[in-house]
Amino acid sequence: MWHLPFVFTQVTHLYALMEVLFRFQITGTYIVRLILEGLLIGVIYALMALGLTLIFSVLNIVSFAHGEFYMIGGYVVYTLLHHFKGMPGLVAIVLAALLTFGIGAIFERLFLQPMAKGKVDRPDEYAILITFGLSFFLQFVMLGIMGPFPKKAPRFWSFPKVDLGVIRLSRTTLFIGHIPLSGGRIFAAIIALLALVGVLWFMYKTWTGWALQAVSQDRNAASVVGINPLNMNTLAFGLGAMLAGLAGAVLVTVFSWVPWVGVPASAKSFVIIVLGGMGSIPGSLVGGLILGVVESLGTGLFPDPARAQAYRDVFGLVIFALVLWLKPTGLFGRKL
Repeated sequence: MWHLPFVFTQVTHLYALMEVLFRFQITGTYIVRLILEGLLIGVIYALMALGLTLIFSVLNIVSFAHGEFYMIGGYVVYTLLHHFKGMPGLVAIVLAALLTFGIGAIFERLFLQPMAKGKVDRPDEYAILITFGLSFFLQFVMLGIMGPFPKKAPRFWSFPKVDLGVIRLSRTTLFIGHIPLSGGRIFAAIIALLALVGVLWFMYKTWTGWALQAVSQDRNAASVVGINPLNMNTLAFGLGAMLAGLAGAVLVTVFSWVPWVGVPASAKSFVIIVLGGMGSIPGSLVGGLILGVVESLGTGLFPDPARAQAYRDVFGLVIFALVLWLKPTGLFGRKL
């Protein structure tokens, strides 16, 4: 038999859900707002996942330190804007991207190339342990430098005040009709979108991008035609680290930053690359957008607003489980 508190709780949740649906029916904008917010954050998820996809497809390893490059990118921007008050935000973002690229490339040269050269007996276990070790090392280094307390960078820029009727701008918010969108998230999504376009152009329109794709498909055949797989490994790991750092650099003005902020970001990247298909560039892009929209809709429509944020990650994992059940290779994956 059901207990009275349990029944009361379920009725309360049902009432909250009816209230959400009723609000949507009246305004006609609530669900659209959730989708737009999900797409904004989904673009940044896609940027993170694209970096991990590059690393996996070329080096055939999963980097467990991916989230720490995201964390470092945010801290670099915070530090630059904090100590150099007049520095443009775009300059700080570029410097964060270059630094994370350098750290990733140096790490690959020193610790992953011995594995590629056949000097490691058990390369799969070695790759897991060495990237886990890098993850812990970077976390504790930043903990010692920046401390455990949350930090947040000032916003990069402000909107001019504009009123065009349907579209209005305040200093920090864009209004499309009655839908408010955060200026910080819009700026982050624009930078992430430009970075995605740049990486796709690089991968599909340049010789170096073709070389990366060739190594990812057949290392031996790529070597025969004059491509150095070791250099491509370094480039891929550096680019992957850079994209993660870029994602953190544009979000440090939106979220509070702590040394372990990269852990959930890394987990989302793993979900996306499996959701889209391991090693699939289109899959990482589509998977990031899907995850962003599903999380936004799940959180916004959850009956208990007090618990919605706590369950945010669960909604993406449900979609992840369904895709693996219905299509184990992911949306764009191929059978091995």
